[in-house]
Amino acid sequence: MSAAQALGKVAVLMGGRSAEREVSLMSGAGVLKALQGQGVNAHAFDPAERDLSELKRKGFKRAFIALHGRFGEDGTVQGALELLGIPYTGSGVMTSAIAIDKVMTKRVWLAEGLPTPRYVLLRKGAYTSEQVAAVPGELGLPLIVKPAREGSSLGLTKVTRDADVAEAVERAAALDCDVLCEQFIAGDEVTCPVLGAGDDAKPLPVIRIVAPEGNYDYQNKYFTDDTQYLVPCGLPEGEEAAIQALVLQAYRVLGARGWGRIDVMIDAATRKPWLLELNTSPGMTGHSLVPMSAAAAGISYEALCLQLLEGAALDPQGAAKR
Repeated sequence: MSAAQALGKVAVLMGGRSAEREVSLMSGAGVLKALQGQGVNAHAFDPAERDLSELKRKGFKRAFIALHGRFGEDGTVQGALELLGIPYTGSGVMTSAIAIDKVMTKRVWLAEGLPTPRYVLLRKGAYTSEQVAAVPGELGLPLIVKPAREGSSLGLTKVTRDADVAEAVERAAALDCDVLCEQFIAGDEVTCPVLGAGDDAKPLPVIRIVAPEGNYDYQNKYFTDDTQYLVPCGLPEGEEAAIQALVLQAYRVLGARGWGRIDVMIDAATRKPWLLELNTSPGMTGHSLVPMSAAAAGISYEALCLQLLEGAALDPQGAAKR
């Protein structure tokens, strides 16, 4: 039996019910093709169309999670797979649940003394127009407004005028019950993937992102070729290594495993890096950044998919109660 066959029947979870369904289907299609091309008995599985209990009944032995956002990257699917006893790619239940929530992620990083931009949290139905109007005074302008639990820059607005804050908050609140208003860091936008877990986790090359007019939104992430991705990143000497070290620390603090990607802003004036968020189920599309960084490290898309699948696991368990 080959190593690929020894992995057993594999479900590539894709699609799902989140606002990122379209991107997830693209990620999943790429992963499925890569795994099948290497002899893995892999099959597409859309949790929006099939009940997860089918995984057990149909004899699936592992799951590659190519879902993004809610109901895929937030600990819910991870918890279901734990109950089914099916090892899966990426972080476990607790880390996934924390990382999907940008505010909770910030709280953990701040508690550990790690740098992340200042923020104001507005809870839907609980904030007043006066509180919204006060945000620019607390964070300065420009500032960023976004849903606390969405990815792919969905619902994100860069606000440059006091008069536009309320509309930006409404846009974000349409996607989530919590709205994150965040200090804007002017400078280089970079991202750094990590592979592995604990002491064995290793950062991949940093990618510097240069988007049209500095607007790295949903459209420019996935559906245009106008955004530049620079790897090697071209940062001043020593900066890439410093960012990789910071990202690795931030990844380990959250208990991430398998893989992930952390987004960072570098202050143009001070060159200080600021942590934005951890993606625990990054994109695997033709525009995605983890495969791009892995390729710069000599890891092909196909090899990356197989490596991630081989690392599929369940959360560490304590002694069973009798």
